[in-house]
Amino acid sequence: MKTDTKKEPSMFPRNFWYVAAWDTEICRQELLRRTICNEPIVFYRRTDGSPVALEDRCCHRHMPLSDGVLKGDNVECLYHGLTYDPSGACVHIPSQANIPPEAKVRSYPVFEKHHWIWIWMGEPELANYDEIEDFHWLDDPDWRAKGEKLDLPGNYQLLTDNLLDLTHLQFVHPTTLGTDAIASNPIKTEREGDLIRVTRFIPDSPAPPFLQKAGGFNPEEHIDRWQIIEFTPPGFVRLDVGGARAGTGAFEGDRSHGVSMRNLNAITPETDTTTHYFWAQAHNFQIDDPTVTELVFRQVHTAFLEDLAVIGSQQGNLEAFGEGLPEQIDFSQDAGGIQARRVIDRILKGEANGSRIRATA
Repeated sequence: MKTDTKKEPSMFPRNFWYVAAWDTEICRQELLRRTICNEPIVFYRRTDGSPVALEDRCCHRHMPLSDGVLKGDNVECLYHGLTYDPSGACVHIPSQANIPPEAKVRSYPVFEKHHWIWIWMGEPELANYDEIEDFHWLDDPDWRAKGEKLDLPGNYQLLTDNLLDLTHLQFVHPTTLGTDAIASNPIKTEREGDLIRVTRFIPDSPAPPFLQKAGGFNPEEHIDRWQIIEFTPPGFVRLDVGGARAGTGAFEGDRSHGVSMRNLNAITPETDTTTHYFWAQAHNFQIDDPTVTELVFRQVHTAFLEDLAVIGSQQGNLEAFGEGLPEQIDFSQDAGGIQARRVIDRILKGEANGSRIRATA
């Protein structure tokens, strides 16, 4: 007998690939439980190493399968021994020979690419591996990268807002990424379909502590600094950042007198108020020196912990004020974040109306 359970409507885009884990997080002969878009999921690897993602519950009495045992490519429930294969079908019930066709759990499309495990949260037949976002810097031989997963105590869109408005660097990260020259320089916001691009050039100004260390600039030396940020839904943000000696043509395309880096961000909702934050910093200079990769990673790691504290405080205030929250005031620096939210709102409305096509507006 099947008992129906009701689910609240999703507040996240469904027909998209999300990053579920780093490749090192999902191991053979181990089960990993992770909630994504309010859905508990169990991850593991088959004996050939390929990843599997199943709804983390037994169809019998809803026991988490992640508490169970792997038997080859299958997972056995701890409670009554029901066994599921990678498709989610129950293939063994110890107490009876007959297996009802409804004895199954959801199986999610998963794919391993760029050292990340990707999961499709929407309709399986729409999953296209070719649509996985480009994060080639993570395994490109001409680059070196290091990253991590952080737990964000806030809604995923607050982090998108944060990354699309780097004005805060001057105030939140004065010891790493910020200088007094950032906020006074204007931004340019462009939209190409669902891609949002925010560009800020910071000419002829002192290098921040991070670039002094990474690029070898001295504190008195002035640089031309660039910040080119691109957002694509549902939560991917790639930053082209760096600095070069002032007046050497960096803004016109000649970056040979400085250093370039890519800050790579995959923002995956866990719940309405918590987020899995996958990020890495990539550089294309001194790639044979692992101490440079570690230096770059540590500087950004320090800054991102400061961001998480700020966003956690934001989320706390949003919940404290609740329905009585006053209307927020936006400024010109918020253009990128506003456009990104409009993209997400359009996608959510389309999916709520049954749209299976992610047309741009």
